[in-house]
Amino acid sequence: MRHRPFRFAVQQHQSADGPTFIETARRIESLGYDMLHVMDHFGDQLGPLTAMTAAAVATEQLRVGSLVLDNDYRHPLVLAKELATIDLVSDGRLEVGLGAGWMNSDYQESGIPQDRAGIRIDRLEEALVVFKGLWSDEPVTFAGDHYRISAHRGTPKPVQRPHPPILIGGGAPRMLAIAAREADIVGINPSLKAGVMAAGAQDASAESVDRKIELVREAAGDRFDQLELHVMSFAVSVTSKRADRTEQIAQLLSLDPEDLADSPYVLIGSAEEIADDLRRYRERWGISYYTVMGDVAERFGAVVAELAGR
Repeated sequence: MRHRPFRFAVQQHQSADGPTFIETARRIESLGYDMLHVMDHFGDQLGPLTAMTAAAVATEQLRVGSLVLDNDYRHPLVLAKELATIDLVSDGRLEVGLGAGWMNSDYQESGIPQDRAGIRIDRLEEALVVFKGLWSDEPVTFAGDHYRISAHRGTPKPVQRPHPPILIGGGAPRMLAIAAREADIVGINPSLKAGVMAAGAQDASAESVDRKIELVREAAGDRFDQLELHVMSFAVSVTSKRADRTEQIAQLLSLDPEDLADSPYVLIGSAEEIADDLRRYRERWGISYYTVMGDVAERFGAVVAELAGR
């Protein structure tokens, strides 16, 4: 397997005010991170499309992306135009994360119908055809079960050709297979089928990652080596007290500390220890792209300095 250079992102979805968000984006860039990610939920976070645009305009090299946009919230023709515009104004620094939707509270609070997972995933598959078509040079006519497009030529066109990199994550076989076939970047996620974030910690073992990587490999076939593999690490602690902190986090997640061993979702230790872990994970699985939360970006910057681009 060809190993890709390491890339790192920060998920920064909140800010006290506009100037603080702009300064944070610039600080993330100065620390050597490649990406700023924003999420797409209806809780206490910034609107993703506007936040991505603001961060891109405020920086020079930092890429911006969604982790991830819920396909159910916007018609793909509308979203394709917005995303192409962000890619245009950022001079090609957009990464498009797309998902079928999973968080129960978003649907409950908004009144948007939460169809069963199979239907939501069907809709995402159709949307991917629409996105790729609208970002191409030809007019699109599409008739699916969920979307109908009639001889529409998408404008503006994105700077990145044939389209901005697409990230699709999955924690279950069908989504992983779709990602393997259709995405440029595959997110290896814990299962979130319960619709709540806390459930993901129960599916974070190294053995689970083994199974998911094999699913992706089988579904991708000859294109597997072209894929970039991504993980969002939801528990990160840069500390000299590795054992103590592992015990604390295991208790918070209601897991045995041994369950956290070799999990790419839980990164604990000194910068040097974490860097060594990430090298081992790349050797074992090919994972080279990690996102951490904004509250650990400064301390994790030492790991980025050690590994980014290598």
